[in-house]
Order: sequence, then C-alpha cells, then structure tokens
Amino acid sequence: MGNRHKVIKVHPLDNVLVALTDLRKGEEIVYENASYVLQEDIHAKHKFFLTDMQPGDGIIMYGVLVGRTQTALKAGSLMSTSNTKHAADPYTYRPYQYEWKAPDVSKFKDRVFMGYHRSDGRVGTANYWLFMPTVFCENRNLDVIKEALHSQLGYAVTDKYKQKTQWLVELYQQGKDIDTADLSIKESSVPTNRLFKNVDGIKFLNHQGGCGGTRQDAATLSKLLAAYADHPNVAGVTILSLGCQNLQTQNLLDDIKAHNPSFDKPLYVFEQQQSQSEEQLITEAIRKTFLGLIEINQIERKPATLDKLCIGVKCGGSDGFSGISANPAVGYTSDLVVALGGKILLAEFPELCGAEQQLIDRTIDEAAAKKFIHLMQTYNNLAVKVGSGFDMNPSPGNIRDGLITDAIKSNGAAKKGGESPVVDVLDYTEPATKPGLSLVCTPGNDVEATTGKAASGATLILFTTGLGTPTGNPVCPTIKVATNSSLAKRMADIIDIDTGAIIEGEKTIQQMGEEILEYCIKAASGEVIPKAVLLNQDDFIPWKRGVSL
Repeated sequence: MGNRHKVIKVHPLDNVLVALTDLRKGEEIVYENASYVLQEDIHAKHKFFLTDMQPGDGIIMYGVLVGRTQTALKAGSLMSTSNTKHAADPYTYRPYQYEWKAPDVSKFKDRVFMGYHRSDGRVGTANYWLFMPTVFCENRNLDVIKEALHSQLGYAVTDKYKQKTQWLVELYQQGKDIDTADLSIKESSVPTNRLFKNVDGIKFLNHQGGCGGTRQDAATLSKLLAAYADHPNVAGVTILSLGCQNLQTQNLLDDIKAHNPSFDKPLYVFEQQQSQSEEQLITEAIRKTFLGLIEINQIERKPATLDKLCIGVKCGGSDGFSGISANPAVGYTSDLVVALGGKILLAEFPELCGAEQQLIDRTIDEAAAKKFIHLMQTYNNLAVKVGSGFDMNPSPGNIRDGLITDAIKSNGAAKKGGESPVVDVLDYTEPATKPGLSLVCTPGNDVEATTGKAASGATLILFTTGLGTPTGNPVCPTIKVATNSSLAKRMADIIDIDTGAIIEGEKTIQQMGEEILEYCIKAASGEVIPKAVLLNQDDFIPWKRGVSL
C-alpha cells in the first residue's frame, strides 16, 4: 500500500493526518512532498501531528479548531486524550453571503419512488398502523396486543428464536449435547405470510412517560405522539389510555389537530378506567384495529417525485472514519436530495459543537440562525449546570476509534448534512415544512435523535456507523451505512450499505453518495427492506428536555 492509501489530510489547513491503516513507530510517511517519522504506533482511524507542538497550540482538522495540545509534542506523535483537550472557536451571527453550487442531478430528475400518498399531499415510504399509550401504565396491554397481532398477522420476527428455544428444550430432554447443536434456521429476507399485503407493519410506541415527572414532560410527550400519529408513514392509530394520567387523551387529540387540522386517518381511543375489564379493553382494541387494518390495506403504492422525500441523517457508534467516508457520502446524498427539491433533517445538537459557525453562516434567515444559537447555548448551559457539557459527548468507543474531542466528532458528524444552505431551524417535535436542509434540536443519543427526526417528518433515516449500532425507528425505515468494510462484513445482519471503498480509494464520495440515493429510492418504494426494519428494531425514546448528550 502506497502512502496515498495509508493517510489522508481532510482539509488543506489541517495540521494532523489521519491513518487509514495501522502504522508503526519509526515508519516514514511521505505526504505532499513532506516526510514524517512516526514517534509511536498509529492505529487506523487515529491522527498524528504534522509539526512540533507546544502546550496550548491549536489543533486544526476539517479546517477548524478542534482541540489544544496539553504537552510538548514532536511531529509524528499520536493525538490522544492525554495530550489533547477539546477546544472550539466561539460563534456568533454575522451577515454572510453563502454560495452553494448544487450537484448535477440530471440522472435523477425524472426518477420516482413508489410511495403511499396522503390526503394532505405528503407521501409515505411505508404504510403502518400505530399503537400509542398516553401513559406507561398501558405498556403491558400494548405488549399483549403486539404478541397477538404480530404472531397472527405475519409481522413477528421472534418466531425463529422460539423455534431455537424449543430445539434446546428437546435436546435437553433427550440428553443430547447443547453446546455444539446446530440451531441455524434458513430464512427468507422478505416476509411472505402477511394477511394485509399493503400494511407494512403494526408498530407500538411503548414509553415511560405520561404521568409523574412534570406537566411540561407530559406536554412535550403529547406533541411527540401527535407528530407520530400524523406521520406520513402512519395510516391509522390506536390510542390506549388509563384515564387518570397527566397526559389526558383530549390533550393528545387536541395536539393532533393542532399538528394537522385536516387529520383524517382512522383513530380509535380506549380508556381502561372506563372499560368493563382488561380483557374487554384488549379485545375491543384488537377488533377495531383489525377493521382499521382492512381499511388501510386498500391503500396502494403510487409514483411520487423525489421532492417528496424527507430524509433524516444520523450517526451512531461513530469512529475515526465517520467524517471521512460514510458521513461525507451521506452528505453528498443530502445535497442531491436538496437539489431535487426534497427535505434533509440534520439533528444531534451536542454533535454540532465546534461546527456552529459554518452552520450559522449557511443559514439563510437571520431569525433562524439566532434560533439555532439560542437552542445550542441553552442546551449546553443545562449540561454545564450539572457538571457536564457538550465537550463530554464522545463515548469511550468513539475515543478508542479516533474521535479524541467533541469538535472532531462534531465536524465529522456535520458532514452528513452536505453543503447546501440551511433553510430552517426546528425545535424538538416541530415539523419540517420547507424544502432543503433543516436543523432539528435533539440529543446526540442515537434513539432520542432518531425519535426526534421522525417527529419532524423524516420518512427515511440514513444512519451511519463505524462501530455498529442496532438502532431503528418504529415508523421511519432506518438504513445503516458502514464507514468501513470490516464492519460491514462482521455485522452484515444490520448493515445495508458499505462505504469502505472510499477508504480504500476505490470509489469517490460522489459515486458513493449516488449509490446511497439509489438505495433510498428502492427502500422508499418497498423494493428493498432495510435490515433494521426486517429485525423490527423499533426504538423509541422521548426526550424530556433534560441533559442528554
């Protein structure tokens, strides 16, 4: 492997190089007519310094300040948590004339996807029935209903594990060896036994809220559930209520109407404290929902132009390649979608720390830019008050794989949003209404972030990962994009797209971005089913607006 494939300089102003493969102490690296002798082993995904550094010197990556050195270091030294601390330049609103050259979308301009058209003009990429409780007291009833409907209507994915357990029981009873028994089951990747062919799933929003906590928590949860009820991928809703909880059913119904005054989906409400028995409640909920499923099964996929796409972009289990391969590739996909008139949602505000100024400068509207500043500062101040802060966002796994400071992680994470102007800034649960790139206030936490993106209207989520993350969403098909081929092969059961060819120098970011859009079109049409959907990775965690990084 030549030096070209051993290291990369992400931006011309950077004073670090990123190792694309494991490098050894004493090895000489020649890059851009300069030679560097490594002072220690540099594992793939990690960085080393291009110049001698003094304590307090600024570390530049992605062309911006991402940290400061804490000790004197020689050129060729490894960047680590022991010699580097997070640092980022201050940010403010300033008049700025941002210019963006949209990518060539000629090959996509006449393309369509096969989606579910709703009465308000939005188009879903899936057709789901949704169960939601107003309070955690109803979670058990939801679990009982889920077991009944999923197993009988063809949506269960746990039957194979029941079969494996049954085999173990039989082997144990027969006195046979369990350790080496073959428990493999041959499966089809696409379910074929569904009663309702045009219903892609029956989804359940179990949660821990609705009572206790603060009234503000209940109000936020109500807006979140209302956004899910009104989601383009949802065709009908069943609500289960206890009756005495903080989040009253009428509050939720009012929020649904406020979210969409023309809401016209079938919606059924069952309140346990008004029912004759638990059995009667569950029986009637199943009966009415079954009738609703018959109704929404009449809806069929029809052609829709690509401007109807609304894609959330997310990273989780990030590594030192995230900002070099998967995130920039998804960013190019984002630019293609924006150029085609669609919507892109970039969230995870703790993972925009250090990337604020470039996003502010890209924001078209002054009020939106100032809203972003207010949300970022308010959120960070809450974290600081409890002894944390955005700078403490990187996880141990992030750090082990080369994301030494939050500013490094954040500037790599921001690449998912591409280069287009920011057209809007949305607080948690606010719907995306403008074509283009919108910023959505959510935590960086994988599930809280995907939960928030779906609430703002994402009908697909592109989820990049370098370490592997089994995360999905109940109503928004989530597509997993690996930063490296090793992960894509090792966790093939959860990964949909491999961008490792960028690291190997076999494909460009632009080529990979176009391939990702092609996959999105197929997923939006139901032609391919993302692994998270096949595995029913239906993760849902409401954000209480507390400190969650």
